[in-house]
Amino acid sequence: MRRMSIDYGDVRTGIALADPLGITVYGLETITDYKNDKKILKRVEEIVEEYGVTDIVLGMPYNENGTSGERVEKTLAFKHKLKCKFNKLNIYEQDERYTSLWAEEEMIHLNVKKKNKKKVIDQLAAVNILKTFNDNEKNRID
Repeated sequence: MRRMSIDYGDVRTGIALADPLGITVYGLETITDYKNDKKILKRVEEIVEEYGVTDIVLGMPYNENGTSGERVEKTLAFKHKLKCKFNKLNIYEQDERYTSLWAEEEMIHLNVKKKNKKKVIDQLAAVNILKTFNDNEKNRID
């Protein structure tokens, strides 16, 4: 089993992977060149094949009060495209409220240079999405 997470955005999309045992999670890349879902899906397909991904965890950008907004609707539309393209994979949702705030704090802790912040923040958000999902799953099992 190998999981990846996606922090889907209008401009940038962060990707994170867990190791095959699901012990560690790391940021893989930030997709910045793509403004349309077709190209993002193509890159996700390459990652799925290269790393043997079995599960995709998609961050859901709910409003602070838990309601859905325009970003959630766009993300759900992207989830539908993922399900159509990767119908043999498990595709999960994970609430991503506060992941960007966590990522910003983490960048300060890691001393990320200002010029690299835009590239790194989405990867860190994807890392947090996958870590949270994995932690929640462990809590359900234990």
